[in-house]
Amino acid sequence: MFKLRDAGTAERILKDIKALDVRCTLMHVCGTHQDTMVRFGLEELLSDAGIEIRQGPGCPVCVTTSKEVAAGITLAKAGKTVCVFGDMMKVPTTIGSLNDAKADGADVRIVYSIEDAVRTASSLKNDVVFMAVGFETTAPTTAVPLNKGVPDNFSVYSCHRIVPPALEAIFEMGEIKVDGFIQPGHVSVITGLSIYAPFSSKYKIPQVVAGFEPLDLLMASYMLAKQIKEGRAEVENEYSRLVKKDGNPKARKLIDDTFIPADREWRGFPVIPKSALALKDKFKDHDASKVHEDILMNVPHIEEEAKGCRCGEVLRGLIRSEECPMFGKACDPNNPMGPCMVSHEGSCSIAFRFSGQRR
Repeated sequence: MFKLRDAGTAERILKDIKALDVRCTLMHVCGTHQDTMVRFGLEELLSDAGIEIRQGPGCPVCVTTSKEVAAGITLAKAGKTVCVFGDMMKVPTTIGSLNDAKADGADVRIVYSIEDAVRTASSLKNDVVFMAVGFETTAPTTAVPLNKGVPDNFSVYSCHRIVPPALEAIFEMGEIKVDGFIQPGHVSVITGLSIYAPFSSKYKIPQVVAGFEPLDLLMASYMLAKQIKEGRAEVENEYSRLVKKDGNPKARKLIDDTFIPADREWRGFPVIPKSALALKDKFKDHDASKVHEDILMNVPHIEEEAKGCRCGEVLRGLIRSEECPMFGKACDPNNPMGPCMVSHEGSCSIAFRFSGQRR
């Protein structure tokens, strides 16, 4: 399970957690954290120590709504070249997927970066739309070429989200009692620590920013259990080797210069105020929502989830993937019913890959 040199350290951390004698529920909002938790069996180890772990809305592909995916499909079927990351291709909607649109002859292309999409636009006369997905981690990469200059036929359909408003929504909805948060390391490298402070002060919730190794997550769990035991509610930084107090000021400035917060739905959530990143008006000539407004007006009304899919509840931490009756039966990576089974950061995909489930 662990490298030999780490096994003793892991045992000591778990022993220290048990000595605190704290029973609590922790939530993380990071697909990579979930992968580590499941891959290394940390959920079971922590459960034995009194700590239950829940995954929240930490998968950017998963929280992107069916309506946004349908917008990409509609643009592609209208003759635009749509560039997306690979995980987006198989996300199902009630009008099919981007993969289906490609199979029907639409020009949908997998890219590995926005720069790939810009190069595609430079080589074509056709209009090219890049579907930008991700949290604060990837938003700066979208901002860079827009600020440097892109071809006239290039536009961005921004599906970017930011983490703090989703955390606020979880608190305000009150569906699940969370005693502490393991905050995402990748996001925090960009944002720094200050974005989490309001939650400790307003909701008296302990928080720890964590890295992605098994020992990182065990140590973060110990730090949270210790805060709970001592009645503290602070923001602590376990991932200090990469996360600094002020994050990455240059990347944060790029986000501020390029985007404006916008109200938007997340999969499984109602509209969350100022939770998305829309392009500022100075980029209107490269904002697909404005450049192709006439096409996007024709996006059909679709149901957010396939009948029986409980992806939204998984993203709110209400159920585990295995508790969905479709998991591993009607829904698997070859026949996904929702994005949680598509994305490598999706809880259902992770659970399926490491549980030995097969149809």
